[in-house]
Amino acid sequence: MPAYSFEALDPAGTKQSGVLEGDSARQVRELLRERGWLPTAVEVAAGAESGDDTQPWYLRRTKKRIGSFDLALIMRQLAVLIASGSPLEETLAAVARQSEKRSVKTLLLSVRSKVLEGFSLARALDTSGNFPALVIATIRAGEQSGHLDAVLNQLADYTESRYRIQKQIRGALIYPVFMMIFSLGIVMALMSFVVPKIVSMFDRLDAALPLVTQIVMSLSNFLVNYGWLLLIGVVVAVVLLRRAVVTEAGRATKDRWLLKTPIFGKLTRGLDSARMASTLAILVGAGVPLVEALRIAAQVASNVHISQAIRQAGIKVTEGAALSPQLERAGYFSPMMVQMIRSGENSGELEAMLTRAADMQQTEANDQINALLALLGPLLMIVLGFVVAIIVFAVMLPIVSLNNLAG
Repeated sequence: MPAYSFEALDPAGTKQSGVLEGDSARQVRELLRERGWLPTAVEVAAGAESGDDTQPWYLRRTKKRIGSFDLALIMRQLAVLIASGSPLEETLAAVARQSEKRSVKTLLLSVRSKVLEGFSLARALDTSGNFPALVIATIRAGEQSGHLDAVLNQLADYTESRYRIQKQIRGALIYPVFMMIFSLGIVMALMSFVVPKIVSMFDRLDAALPLVTQIVMSLSNFLVNYGWLLLIGVVVAVVLLRRAVVTEAGRATKDRWLLKTPIFGKLTRGLDSARMASTLAILVGAGVPLVEALRIAAQVASNVHISQAIRQAGIKVTEGAALSPQLERAGYFSPMMVQMIRSGENSGELEAMLTRAADMQQTEANDQINALLALLGPLLMIVLGFVVAIIVFAVMLPIVSLNNLAG
C-alpha cells in the first residue's frame, strides 16, 4: 500500500499532520474520520512517488540522501528485528512507527509498499533513490546468500562508525569556528568604530603620520564607507565558487588542488583509502564480486581523481590483473595498505586484510584530524593577537611621536 501524507483537524480544532498507509486517498480519509478527525488535505507522500521522469523539471522533486544518523539507526533496527525472525514487511512498519521524523517515516512506508508489491528489499531501497549504493549492493548480496541479518549487522556497525567519526569532527570544529567568528568580529569592530575615533584627532593636527598608521586608517575608512560592498562581493564570490565546484570541471580542479596540498592532500588520500577499504571489506564479505565491489567503492570516494583510479583498477581486475599492483600504480594509496591487500590476495584472506587496512587508514586519518583541530584554536589566537597588536601599534605610534615633540 502506498503512503499518504495528510493534514486534518482533531475534535479540539487542533491541526494534525502525519503519514498513513492506504489503498487510496479515499481510504486514508475514511481512516481519519474514524479517529474523529476532519481531513483537510491528503496526497501521496513525497517518498512514495514513482518519480515520473516525464514531468517537467520544475515539477520534479529532488531526492535527498538519508542522513548518517538516520541511516545508522535504520540499519541497526532492521538488523535486530530481522534477526529476531520478524517478517520483512512487519519489520519495516515497526521501524517506520519508531521514527520520529516524518520524512524518514514516509520513506520507510514507501519502501514497505514496494516490498508488499513483490519487490526485494534491495530493489525497494534502490527505487526510493535515497540510500547509498553501498547499502543497496550489500543488502542485495545478503538476500541472495540468505544471510540478510548478518549483512545488516555489518552495515549497522559500518554506518554507526561513520556517524561517530562525523559527529566527533563536527564537535571538534565548534570551538575553532566560534573563535574564528569571534576574532573577525573583534577586528571589524576595532577597524569600524574604535580606530576612526582615536585617529581622527591626528587629522586636525595636520602632522605627518607613520606608514603603519596611514595603512590602518585607509583600511578603516574603506570598511566604514565601502564595507557593504565588500560584504556583497564576498557573498557573490562564495556563490560563484560553489556553483563552479558543482560542475564536473570545477570539482576536478578543486580535487586536484586538494591532492597537491601538503596537509589536506595526505588527509584526503587517507580518508578515501579508509572508505574504499571498508566498502570492499563489507561487499567482499557479503559475497559481492570484486569488480562490482570496486565499482561501488569508486562511488564512495569523495575525490574525483581517487574515484577514477579505483574505477580504472576495477577495469584491470576485470581483465584478470591483481588488485594490489593497480592500487600501487595509482599512487594515491599508502605502501602499507597496498602490501596488506597483496598479502590478502596471496593468502586468500582479502576481506580480513581489507578490514585491517581500513582500520589502519582511519586511525591515521583521525590522528591527523585531531592534530589539525588541536592546532587550529591556538593558531587563531596568535593571528588575532598579531592583528590587534598592529592596530594598537598604529594608534600608539603617533601618540608617542607627539609626546616626544612636545617634550
